[in-house]
Amino acid sequence: MGYQNLSFPKESIFLVTGGAGFIGSNLCEQILNLGCKVVCLDNLSTGKRENVELFLHNPNYTFIRGDIRDFDTCMQACAGVDYVLHQAAWGSVPRSIEMPQLYEEINIRGTLNMMEAARQCGVQKFVYASSSSVYGDHPVLPKVEGAEGNVLSPYALTKRVCEEYGKLYKKLYGLDTYGLRYFNVFGRRQDPDGAYAAVIPKFIKMLLHDETPTIHGDGKQSRDFTYIDNVVEANLKACLAPSEAAGEAYNIAYGGREYLIDIYYALARALGKDIEPNFGPERAGDIKHSNADISKARQNLGYDPDYDFESGLRLAVDWYVANLK
Repeated sequence: MGYQNLSFPKESIFLVTGGAGFIGSNLCEQILNLGCKVVCLDNLSTGKRENVELFLHNPNYTFIRGDIRDFDTCMQACAGVDYVLHQAAWGSVPRSIEMPQLYEEINIRGTLNMMEAARQCGVQKFVYASSSSVYGDHPVLPKVEGAEGNVLSPYALTKRVCEEYGKLYKKLYGLDTYGLRYFNVFGRRQDPDGAYAAVIPKFIKMLLHDETPTIHGDGKQSRDFTYIDNVVEANLKACLAPSEAAGEAYNIAYGGREYLIDIYYALARALGKDIEPNFGPERAGDIKHSNADISKARQNLGYDPDYDFESGLRLAVDWYVANLK
């Protein structure tokens, strides 16, 4: 289980795009803990400088400030790299509805640039972040790969297009690509600030400051919240997966289902707060319910997540209490 016992040659070099972000910085940290080398590529548009400064003292860590929309930068970053963990993207369904052209440029063109650079540089494995949003309006739970509905936002469309490119790059060029459909990842270093912040860190920060959070909709929407260490495990195990498993997309979650209103009250109890939330209108493009079947990832990638929602939430709360000002 987990990733602590995974073994890579010590000379292995990983490129983590978006490595200054929430998921990317956690990947950088764990790869360094395994004794391997990390190249972090980030333009710091949404990533944080402090997530780079954490590792600059480590001789196995190299930071490149650059943009995946620039192909020459992608080629520079991929040179000599064994594994690419492509996390660089702009997230947020609501923001994508406001800025569809920018999402096309970053999420689709940027990913295509990275795949092509990886191909030209002879990268062994290209693992990239997809999203549960690709399931769109398909009503059946749990979500199973191959049963997708109509996408509901430009963000979701960009992730679906990237999966199609992943299939093509395996079929046409032999590049081993693995798409990881993340389901509502949470945990240490996730940004609680801004209009598009994820709900768990936003709730925690507001409760710590005795502020009243707003829940969009009635709070009865459900999500398969996935602790960050499960996502780290999936990325690293995809790097060790057989070539026969490449060219596919995989659900990466724990396989549970939590209602937003229940999560809010659980956080309030954990933080010793008695604050009733406000309720606002539903957000355009949001999926009502999300729950993953992870059997394909178990079988093909050896994915075996250690952290259920409750244990992950305890760790996340402890981290925010210790680190939020």
